[in-house]
Amino acid sequence: MSSPKKLMSKKKPTFPVNEMLDGYLKRYKRNIKIPIFYDDLLRFQGSVAVFDKNDEDTLWVRTYYSEWDRKEIDKSLKKIYTMLHSDGSNETIPFLNIDAIDYCTFGNSKPFRIKVRNILNDNFIYFYVKKADASRIYGLELEHILSPHNMNFLVHKETLIEEHIAGIPGDDFIRDFLPKCTESEKSQIAKEFVKFKERCLIRLLGDMRSYNYVITPTHDFDQIVYKFRAIDFDQQSFEGNLKVYNLQFMKENFKMIEMVGRKLQNSSINQYKVEERSFMAKRMITSPKRTSRLIKCMKKDTISFPENIELLKKHLIQYVGDVKFKDCKNMGEILETILDFVKRNYLNISNKELF
Repeated sequence: MSSPKKLMSKKKPTFPVNEMLDGYLKRYKRNIKIPIFYDDLLRFQGSVAVFDKNDEDTLWVRTYYSEWDRKEIDKSLKKIYTMLHSDGSNETIPFLNIDAIDYCTFGNSKPFRIKVRNILNDNFIYFYVKKADASRIYGLELEHILSPHNMNFLVHKETLIEEHIAGIPGDDFIRDFLPKCTESEKSQIAKEFVKFKERCLIRLLGDMRSYNYVITPTHDFDQIVYKFRAIDFDQQSFEGNLKVYNLQFMKENFKMIEMVGRKLQNSSINQYKVEERSFMAKRMITSPKRTSRLIKCMKKDTISFPENIELLKKHLIQYVGDVKFKDCKNMGEILETILDFVKRNYLNISNKELF
């Protein structure tokens, strides 16, 4: 297996939200004025390391602020919670408490994780405050449009608010839960991994190492159904190496790939790939305007480097055998070409197979 360090290029920069994307976000009620910004949370006076239940460093730190700052920050974060999860009114604010503001020292986005607790019943929920990045926003919107999952997020100026995606981190699941699964469950997990892998590849979501997705178990009659969900969208349509978009080339996923090889025949793998492409095509067909508006924004935006675009075009031509990618000028046009293939194949306009 190839190492991600060899597959990945230099560190991805933060791409600003341009006027066209801002207009798209306003159209779909993603852009709402919020009372606090990412930079405001950077004013913490100190922090302490956060350890997990096994006393291992999580790479998150718990921040603390001056008394005056904390009072204003708490009030603003409670308001954001009501905007993200409710109607934005102040009625529930007296029943909310900000239990923790954690800052991540690992990764590109350097997010803040906010823990909000309902003081009436002690239920709590998380959300994240991040620096707005255009490529990440495209990733969130594409996930909303093309996957089975709805994405809840808000953007205002240079700040991005994201809902927490619940689930077992992939690396934890592979290490602690997968060995205890029955053979039947492993077959079902292998199927879902193939479909998740196909979805990421088709929509060009890169760097899906095991800690960048979660697995959610759901009890259904006499079985447990496992689903995969991406939780990190920083590498949407940025890298030039096609392998970065293919989960099988990430060493952290090796045990999953090995299990797929043991549990599924090639005919079944191809069947599940077709099922996932068909699902994505149906999603695009049922929301054509939203899809086309988002792709139009991507085509007018800069979310990668010219050398990455040229390399990805080269890899796609080699992999797919279609020269249409040669005329693509940016990542938006590349993604549009791939998605057009998926739709056409579903509608039986073309029998040419992609990927």
